[in-house]
Amino acid sequence: MAPRVTVGQLLERLRGPLQLEEIEPGTGHDRAVGNAEVSGPGLVLAGYVKRFSAERLQVLGETEITYLSSLAAPERKQILELFFSFPIPAVFVTKNQRLPNGLREAASEAGVPVIRSKLKTAEFYRRIKPVLEMEFAPTVSLHGSLADVFGVGLFFTGKSGIGKSECVLDLVERGHRLVADDLVVASKRGNDVLIGRGHEMQRHYMEIRGVGLIDIKAIFGIRSVRQQKRIEVVVQLEEWDQNAVVDRTGLDIETATILDVELPKVTVFLNPGKNITVVAEVIAMNHLLRYSGVNAAEAFNERLLGKMKAAAANNIREYLQEDHE
Repeated sequence: MAPRVTVGQLLERLRGPLQLEEIEPGTGHDRAVGNAEVSGPGLVLAGYVKRFSAERLQVLGETEITYLSSLAAPERKQILELFFSFPIPAVFVTKNQRLPNGLREAASEAGVPVIRSKLKTAEFYRRIKPVLEMEFAPTVSLHGSLADVFGVGLFFTGKSGIGKSECVLDLVERGHRLVADDLVVASKRGNDVLIGRGHEMQRHYMEIRGVGLIDIKAIFGIRSVRQQKRIEVVVQLEEWDQNAVVDRTGLDIETATILDVELPKVTVFLNPGKNITVVAEVIAMNHLLRYSGVNAAEAFNERLLGKMKAAAANNIREYLQEDHE
């Protein structure tokens, strides 16, 4: 199986942002990057390799380079040979430091690319970690449409032809933003965040049945689209069924699970005349209210229960007043 990410792919993407310079151009571009972690070799440079995570990208900062430069030539050669005997994907040298004698030769012999960056070590870590996390994030392709409605990521799903694209098109016309139509690529960040984006080949294009493909950005302008958005609510579109059990209060919150992330789910039944666009806007605003601690269904339920308790207490008092035994 082909590696998920190679050193060459990372170089192509990060050469500018990380201010990278290859010491031996073209070396090791096909080497696989094992995971999203990046770290310094630490005690490996002192000969302790028992807990060395060699599959990670390795970073040599000022401390490591200064230490290697302080060693006598025979000892440094021995340490570098030990270091590069492991299947390291690539080695980055920060702060545009001069390489210690023997490092270039040892890396070249092992086929490991050495890449120098002008950035300080802390800044280098800050910039590369989000990129690696995104590359290795669990990902799934979803059938549906994703829109940014009042800052809330609504993912519309339902069977083919039910009107997902038309709903999002109407939302765009009302000033909201399209993220992706028909195919949404969802990636998990951290424990409970899902980021949705469109496939790079069809991004910001939409298929409207009977019309064909349309370019949303060209028609409505750059403000009508965005590259990615957190998925926060799943909106399930269903055909109207008079026998279906429909939640009338909102107390029983449905959920949908995507990549082990549990999201609130709202099922909307479609029938002639229903303004699904306005319903979608209300779903987004209601989510914002719940996020800020306001739950209309629970507030109404508490008010109703309070009224019932007060009425019950009043009935008891009236009964006792009429009891003359």
